[in-house]
Amino acid sequence: MIVAVTGLVLILFVIGHLLGNLQIFLGPEWINGYAEKLRQLGMLLWVIRGGLLIAVLLHIYYTIRLAIENRRARPERYKRKDTVKATFASRSMVLSGLILLAFIIYHILHFTVRATDPRFNTLPLDPLNHYDIYSMMIYGFQNPLVSGFYLLSMFLLALHLSHGSSSFFQSLGLNNQKLTARLARGGRIFAWLLFLGYSSIPVAVLLGWVKLHTRS
Repeated sequence: MIVAVTGLVLILFVIGHLLGNLQIFLGPEWINGYAEKLRQLGMLLWVIRGGLLIAVLLHIYYTIRLAIENRRARPERYKRKDTVKATFASRSMVLSGLILLAFIIYHILHFTVRATDPRFNTLPLDPLNHYDIYSMMIYGFQNPLVSGFYLLSMFLLALHLSHGSSSFFQSLGLNNQKLTARLARGGRIFAWLLFLGYSSIPVAVLLGWVKLHTRS
């Protein structure tokens, strides 16, 4: 139940975060204005961040705990293991989750704390006196290693969600035999649409479709 509820909270955040980030395609004034509105939330923004952090930690802790309990339920390994229903996504939930945790830590250090790229702290305000998040994103994703890690993490996120988004209903007892296949299919479609959305940003920067704006 806790894994399901915290997972839903994080899914809602992932959707909202994507909608905000996609504003980079609309130009600097859009993405910078969006970031400024978040900054103006003040303490409320830190309360939200704290709540998300708690949700992440609870989600990881109870997912690992469930995996350990499942392992203890059968201490002896199968002599032959034929997977019938379990997908690769469901079998790799713990591993993909831990790699995503490492990505979240780096992502916060990169764009929120601005501790990994010294150029971020030298950027002037944009013409509307907003923090230049647009330039930060372009500088960040121009690094192939950063973009590669980001794309790998988004792939693992999609893999994670392709199972987690549909199993949420089962965990809450809201599933039945008729809906199982539809929910699983819907979860996969949802997960890979998120992957395409998030991946479009570093790919666009690397290919030069989104560029730094010269200031007059």
